[in-house]
Amino acid sequence: MGDDMTIKLFIQAITKFFSGIILLGLLIFLPAGSLKFFGGWLLMSILFVPMLIAGTVMIFKAPALLKKRLNAKEKQAEQSLAVKLSGLMFLAGFIVAGLDYRFGWYPLPKTVSIVAAVIFLFGYILYAVVLKENEYLSRTVEIQEDQKVIDTGLYSLVRHPMYSATLLMFLSMPLVLGSLFSFLIFLAYPFIIISRLRHEEIFLEKELEGYAEYKQKVKYRLIPFIW
Repeated sequence: MGDDMTIKLFIQAITKFFSGIILLGLLIFLPAGSLKFFGGWLLMSILFVPMLIAGTVMIFKAPALLKKRLNAKEKQAEQSLAVKLSGLMFLAGFIVAGLDYRFGWYPLPKTVSIVAAVIFLFGYILYAVVLKENEYLSRTVEIQEDQKVIDTGLYSLVRHPMYSATLLMFLSMPLVLGSLFSFLIFLAYPFIIISRLRHEEIFLEKELEGYAEYKQKVKYRLIPFIW
């Protein structure tokens, strides 16, 4: 990748990074009505510090992968709907968490927030391992040139380890924020993912050579020995 493309990618990545910080901060702290929201700062820290580190590593070591991860526009209607529903879930969940803190509807102990933060970081580590194992990963459902089926590492345990990682991360987010009501909203995510996976697997089995055989070899989609 040339210097001009690297600079362009850096600008794109850093713009999205700081936009994410501002947006999440507004969604959490405005409804909370206070900057003393411990769970809010904890979530911001465990989300954006590792993201900055991972993005910095990727821009030097795997710029092509970073470019694919920044591409978030789905072409398939079913997948586009899943992305929109996820966005709506995040929007509602973060706002409710802030309101929960402001009005003290059902505050969870700080211990819950800390344990949830550890689970979130574990999910982040799994996510990073998946990115390292699969150079074809993008944020959209597509088949890339010379793409092959990955069946080693975490892919030998479940067919969609990236979604397994995000399941841990996203379900722990509202608990980091200390909000039971927000957690109930985020329980929509497993159902969104199940719908997305069903359509994705139909597409991959049709378009990606060897995927049907891979499905026979690795039985579980998200959780080993369960589903």
